[in-house]
This record gives sequence, C-alpha cells and structure tokens, in this order.
Amino acid sequence: MMNDRFLSMLGIARRAGKAEFGYDKSIAAVHTGKAKAVFCAADLSPKTKRGLDIAADGTSVKIISTDRSMFDITNAVGIKTGIVAVTDSGIAKKLISLCENSGE
Repeated sequence: MMNDRFLSMLGIARRAGKAEFGYDKSIAAVHTGKAKAVFCAADLSPKTKRGLDIAADGTSVKIISTDRSMFDITNAVGIKTGIVAVTDSGIAKKLISLCENSGE
C-alpha cells in the first residue's frame, strides 16, 4: 500500500486539522455536528463499531468501515488509532468516493 490515495488523504486531513482521532473524540464530533464522516479500521472491534453506529443514528454522518488496518491508518496519520472522524465536507466526500471506488 505504498501509493494508497485513501491513506494519503487521511494524512492530508490530519495536517489540515480537519480530523478527530479515536473513539471519544469521534463520538464528540458526531454529537456536536462537526463530523461529516467517520472511517473505521477493518480490525476495529465489533463493539466499538456498534457504539459509533449508535452515536450516528439519526444524524447525517456516515460510519464507513474500510479495508485498512489500524496499523495502516496509524502510519498514515501518525497517531495510534483505528477511528478517524473527518470534519471537512470536501475531504469527507473525496474519502467516501475513494472507498466506494476501491470496492470497500
């Protein structure tokens, strides 16, 4: 995954300050309306994923499971995490399209 556009875009979101990392910060971003989309690692626990789904229920926020591991996401953003809440709508749309185009 040396040239992974999805992971590169996550790195850009971090450097731009347009992302929140981890479960608690992502839940807070969903509840405050800051999050436009939340991306989860493939090896995230089902219980954690369920918590995100419950938090986003009734909102317009998409919770998207990727095929990238926590290790891949951690390397892309430089923070140990398996959950990234993107707060910029343009970046979120691009990441969603990259997920859909790669067959995730």
